[in-house]
Amino acid sequence: MAIKAKPFIKWVGGKTQLIRCIENALPENFADIHNVTYIEPFVGGGAVLFWILQQYPNIKKAVINDINPDLTSAYKTIKETPSKLVKYLQIIQDEYLTLDKGKRKEYYLHKRERFNTKSLDSVENTALFIFLNRTCFNGLYRVNSKGLFNVPFGSYTNPKICDKETIFADSEILQKVDILTGDFEQTLTYVTNNTLFYFDPPYKPLSETSCFNSYAKEDFNDLEQIRLGEFCRRIDSLGHYFILSNSDVQATNPNDNFFDNLYKQFSINRVFATRMVNSNAAKRGKLTELLITNIPSKKIEYVKAI
Repeated sequence: MAIKAKPFIKWVGGKTQLIRCIENALPENFADIHNVTYIEPFVGGGAVLFWILQQYPNIKKAVINDINPDLTSAYKTIKETPSKLVKYLQIIQDEYLTLDKGKRKEYYLHKRERFNTKSLDSVENTALFIFLNRTCFNGLYRVNSKGLFNVPFGSYTNPKICDKETIFADSEILQKVDILTGDFEQTLTYVTNNTLFYFDPPYKPLSETSCFNSYAKEDFNDLEQIRLGEFCRRIDSLGHYFILSNSDVQATNPNDNFFDNLYKQFSINRVFATRMVNSNAAKRGKLTELLITNIPSKKIEYVKAI
């Protein structure tokens, strides 16, 4: 494939920079395991999904899920009707890039209002989803309590709204992917003999002011984190592998043992990542995150183990 598949949207907390760490956490013989099923219950931007499906052809089937219906609809649209989507995005791009800044903001707000009607067909909905993602402030996806997208306009000079090469490359990869919308626990029904889960849930906030997990109108609070921990123990008891990412709450409070207690029976590793979304610019930059797994221990490069 001349153009590699990669995320078609920006996504807060994307895992592109942690792929090497995730790769090092995989079983040493992972490439030799036949007919692997890969399951990602919180798919987000899909950085790990697109990487792992291209890196490991022994993964014969993949299942992705998210609670955000606009996101999963976008994956389905790219999988099933990429040509129609590209045509629609090209029209939007041609219209948008000819406007001055003031007119661009008007255009953006009009499209945001139309997107929030929740009455569009899948192609238009996905086209506006991508357009808003490429032109909104910081490339955020945030909704209010009613599930309406409310991110303000962003001042990008020349945003690439129609990335047809990526869309077609992603569509090819997605042909062997089942796409679900809903609670993460439903993915358990798709396991096979050789299954690997990768979990990238909304992160537990490091402070009361650092919370940014409003990807859906439903909150992913501590009770949800605990339910996910119980789900991981169930996966482990059934003999399946999992890798999970989350925030390292001890980075700001050394006495906070929330995740250390929740996942105490598994391997907990701290990895470095750069995060740029914080209302306080001084708090942006490198910090540790957690990489938790039930995969038998081995030497993991670039990962500082507890």
